[in-house]
Amino acid sequence: MSSTESTGRTADKSPRQQVDRLLVGLRWRRLEEPLGFIKVLQWLFAIFAFGACGSYSGETGAMVRCNNEAKDVSSIIVAFGYPFRLHRIQYEMPLCDEESTSKTMHLMGDFSAPAEFFVTLGIFSFFYTMAALVLYLRFHNLYTENKRFPLVDFCVTVSFTFFWLVAAAAWGKGLTDVKGATRPSSLTAAMSVCHGEEAVCSGGATPSMGLANISVLFGFINFFLWAGNCWFVFKETPWHGQGQGQGQDQAQGPSQESAAEQGAVEKQ
Repeated sequence: MSSTESTGRTADKSPRQQVDRLLVGLRWRRLEEPLGFIKVLQWLFAIFAFGACGSYSGETGAMVRCNNEAKDVSSIIVAFGYPFRLHRIQYEMPLCDEESTSKTMHLMGDFSAPAEFFVTLGIFSFFYTMAALVLYLRFHNLYTENKRFPLVDFCVTVSFTFFWLVAAAAWGKGLTDVKGATRPSSLTAAMSVCHGEEAVCSGGATPSMGLANISVLFGFINFFLWAGNCWFVFKETPWHGQGQGQGQDQAQGPSQESAAEQGAVEKQ
């Protein structure tokens, strides 16, 4: 019994010991450095960006009142959200004639491309910054000794900077189009029953776009974070050291030449 209990205890301790070793090996003080601190901000704001955009949902609507006394006031409520394929969202338009009751309509527009690109970029940024933080905190010696890691990190950082600028601008334009397509006035303008004298149409409540607006703001914040981090990552690359070395050589060259000239004058 004692042997089985001892083996069970050692089996229970081994995963804990591995976790403890992993946590002990992390250099948390590197988070106080600009390179580590900005990566934490990139990780957080990537979550905020794709979370705010991917979780958005809203409603738009209108009221249709037929002049025919046989028909009551009809309320139309249309729910929409990510990925903003509005042309697939159906709603029932009431008809004021006595033969038919309603007609199936669709919202106009497909704005899934900028929204999905924005969310996908946020997810990729989340995973890359998490992997970069593990490498920077746990295997920092490998990061500094192997010059390929800083070069790869710099190239990826520049790429993400460009992609965040494109994604934030594209999603900002797409969100403006979504607002125009989901306004209650656009809904009533698309319904043929509202163009005649047989019905009176009025717009419902304007959909709340606060969360979607914040996602665009988070997109531009991510752009500025990645753009600012380019300099700190560049300082870790060999290119930064080569530039400093060339500057020192150029500074030492004239001083040596001037010393040689002074020696020649003294000899004369």
